[in-house]
Amino acid sequence: MKFSYFHLMPWAEMKEPDQDWPVSNRSFVPERGTELYKGYIDAMVYAEECGFDWVGCNEHHFSPYGLMTNCNLIGAALTQRTSKIGIAMCGNLVPLLNPVRVAEEYAMLDVMSGGRLIAGFMRGIPHEYVAYNIPPEESWGRLGEAFDLIVKAWTARDPFAWNGKFYQFPEVSIWPRPHQQSHPPILVSASSPESARFAAQHRAIMGIVMIADLASAKESIRVYYETARAAGWEPTPDHILVGAHTCVADTAEEAKHYLGEGTKYLYDVLMGGPRTAQRRVVQTPGYYNDATMVSRLAANRTTLKTITIDERIERGLVLCGTPDMVVDQAKRLHRELGHGIMHINMKIGNIPDDVVLRSMTLFGSEVMPRLRPL
Repeated sequence: MKFSYFHLMPWAEMKEPDQDWPVSNRSFVPERGTELYKGYIDAMVYAEECGFDWVGCNEHHFSPYGLMTNCNLIGAALTQRTSKIGIAMCGNLVPLLNPVRVAEEYAMLDVMSGGRLIAGFMRGIPHEYVAYNIPPEESWGRLGEAFDLIVKAWTARDPFAWNGKFYQFPEVSIWPRPHQQSHPPILVSASSPESARFAAQHRAIMGIVMIADLASAKESIRVYYETARAAGWEPTPDHILVGAHTCVADTAEEAKHYLGEGTKYLYDVLMGGPRTAQRRVVQTPGYYNDATMVSRLAANRTTLKTITIDERIERGLVLCGTPDMVVDQAKRLHRELGHGIMHINMKIGNIPDDVVLRSMTLFGSEVMPRLRPL
């Protein structure tokens, strides 16, 4: 098994719950932001010392949920402060961006890192489309076309024209081209059957974050394998990434306390803006093609705010406790899902940074070695 350390870079200084989206930036303190960026990047660099295979980050907008409006900037910093860990951009929201620019910046990161990029092609949380004034109903069309355009930009050796439905370029010839040939591995979010089908059709690594339940994750993985086989290829466990909120501590009580408080802060405060924004998108036809999915998301939002840490552990949604407990929980998750990459997020809400660093240390020294053979 491989391990990815993920960071959202939250602004954990907010006090007011359930703020409307977009969240006012009046309470942002630039001097504190400078401190946070330094500490967060230091923690991501420390992931290499702890033995993680990848270090990952992503992109969010108009909310204290995450301070990473451009994950490529953080990725560039990591290329200069690490030497062997994979740089997992999880990732650029390609339907919202200029795909040629994404191809160029990803190629730069791959070359700057000596071929360590894992390139995330993310469709994005629905409200990001409101933030960037892109029609949500165009998300799948834009993602599919951008995917093909970026791959062609990476692999073409001569200038080419692109005349698509959403993107038109008279000539494309990017410099630099990627270090990895024919191109870097591609990661796609696949937490729903529809997105799992897309990932398999494009032979990308599928990524699932444990939010709802094991049954939903298993169904997405089943669809992924079924679609891949119909397309003539066979995925391996290394094509399946599963993400979980994680806290490892010297005692179970300590781990449950910090993850419990951090999770409460995440859903009560940091998720307030994205929650209100998502309600806008749900009312707009096109982003969700399945009415059942809309109902399920509404139920999930309610459930996630109310279930206890013990219930999250029992459902397989988090990894929490002593090293022995976390090993057992991760093995159970692997038996259920068969994934080859474990994606770990330890800065949940307002969990103190020293607790996060201790959790990283324990995971690297006492958990990872016992899960490697899986």
